[in-house]
Amino acid sequence: TLKPVNSHHVVRLATIIGEYPELADLLERAIIDNPPVVIREGGVIREGFDEELDELRNISENAGQYLLDVETRERDRTGISTLKVGYNRVHGYYIEINRAQSDQAPVDYIRRQTLKNAERFITPELKEFEDKALSAKSRALAREKGLYDDVLETVAGQLAPLQDAAQALAELDVLSNFAERATSLRFSAPEFSESPGFDIEEGRHPVVEQLLDEPFVPNDLLMDTQRRMLVITGPNMGGKSTYMRQAALIALLAYTGSFVPANRAVIGPVDRIFTRMGSSDDIAGGRSTFMVEMTETANILHNATEHSLVLMDEVGRGTSTFDGLSLAWATAEHLAREIRCYTLFATHYFELTQLADELQHAVNVHLTATEHDDSIVFLHNVHDGPASQSYGLQVAKLAGVPQDVIRNAKTQLSHLEGSASPAAPAASAAEQGNNASLAKPATKVNESVYQGDMFASLEPSAVEEALKDMDLDGLTPRDAMNQLYELKALMKK
Repeated sequence: TLKPVNSHHVVRLATIIGEYPELADLLERAIIDNPPVVIREGGVIREGFDEELDELRNISENAGQYLLDVETRERDRTGISTLKVGYNRVHGYYIEINRAQSDQAPVDYIRRQTLKNAERFITPELKEFEDKALSAKSRALAREKGLYDDVLETVAGQLAPLQDAAQALAELDVLSNFAERATSLRFSAPEFSESPGFDIEEGRHPVVEQLLDEPFVPNDLLMDTQRRMLVITGPNMGGKSTYMRQAALIALLAYTGSFVPANRAVIGPVDRIFTRMGSSDDIAGGRSTFMVEMTETANILHNATEHSLVLMDEVGRGTSTFDGLSLAWATAEHLAREIRCYTLFATHYFELTQLADELQHAVNVHLTATEHDDSIVFLHNVHDGPASQSYGLQVAKLAGVPQDVIRNAKTQLSHLEGSASPAAPAASAAEQGNNASLAKPATKVNESVYQGDMFASLEPSAVEEALKDMDLDGLTPRDAMNQLYELKALMKK
């Protein structure tokens, strides 16, 4: 059960957070500001924290300069102009003197190698540096890891209170963010009810509202035991998806403990939020857009409960009109009859608006728009009842579709509306049987090709009757050609 955060809880969080000055000082002195993810390459311990580590790093990183310094110093000490300091992997570091001047070598020089034209020597100082330099890097990494482990051991001794402090700090951070957003964006405190449903007054989409240049149009949402499914119709770009998403966001924000973008919000029990929205494919996984859509739909139908909020947007659009409409109808009916979840079902299949007449807990709502000078103006208001049309051609024109294409589409639309078949007589109840829910009365929709009942069986046409009586196996090629001409003549009639 969610409860409002009070001042006592904030004080308790501040007490848990606490301060750790000694530990903070250790970490500040020991660890660099931006350490690498792993320590195996070194570079974690800060310079100046450990004298031995600094010396090893200095030897490893500055060996070349050290040898130049030795060479300059030894030339000045011995007065031998041909003296130079070198290194090879076989003999290590050495001081090389030309054979003509080799007899001037000091007594502390120890002969290491004789060449044709030179003598090579080693000194105790150079030998000591060699031992250090050749192993300096590995020794530096080992030393650094040991120091890092010591720091970890010190931190681990206070791990439990540190974890509590981190958790409290994270919670305080989220609460302060919620408070800032509620103040800046005019959010209000949600109310939680044991009764199922949603009663949202002037709800808004918190993201879309911030991106718009013009004022956002808020809308109410009422869902209860008598309004479990809203069938949402209206034009493309009219705001159907925004209306659905803002409902889900308001519920989600409320259950995370945040204020919500609405003047008032009363929210009943919600166990999960399911969405089937947008259009995407998974070509790499061998799934088409429609397959992705059906997979998401199947997940919802298998897992939603009566306390779930379900958002379904344009189910069935990726296949043929009859298949898509049939799937959308059956999905909506299953959600309403069997699962009884709270469903926002957006569609352009106007036949689905008949669900409000068939299902006890389904109602129609629509997003408003109006035409002006052969263009469309979106009002974004939600009202009860089905939409009258989709304004598809107007939206296409608004998108920049060429004018000749729009004119052609209008012509085709007129032909389709004029040639739409009248509704067939409804079958008797006995004939309908278990499929009674699919036999629906005609729906008059301006641009719908299917002004009659899409699911009722039509009387066979003259062409179908002629085909049924035709003996295909007994036809000669000439007979077949004649029959085709006769069927074409029947079509014209």
